[in-house]
Amino acid sequence: MAKTPEELLELVVRTADDRQAKDIIAIDVRGVSILADYNVIAHASNTRLMNAITETVVDEAQKAGVTVKNIEGKQGGSWILVDLGDVIFHIFDEEERSHYKLENLWEDAPSVDITDWIVE
Repeated sequence: MAKTPEELLELVVRTADDRQAKDIIAIDVRGVSILADYNVIAHASNTRLMNAITETVVDEAQKAGVTVKNIEGKQGGSWILVDLGDVIFHIFDEEERSHYKLENLWEDAPSVDITDWIVE
């Protein structure tokens, strides 16, 4: 059974959080982008953890029947993008996230309240 964009968003956020992604935010870009419905942005403390988070998000999405459209940056090590169609997941190392400030590109788009999906 196909996941709705909102169900996929929850899966990505919960999975990233379970794998120790930091400062996860979700942005509703339906009104400002034709590429996806949601962007999820997070960072990890090191490259190994970035890769582990990415692999787990991809595995869980595939188990849920979601087609992974593309993965970019896995070889570069400082920013990985996972295109899941309705949701695009960005995972950075902390320094690169601070440098690029990707959240600022979507400042006109509303944030999604993900507090129920995050374990504090």
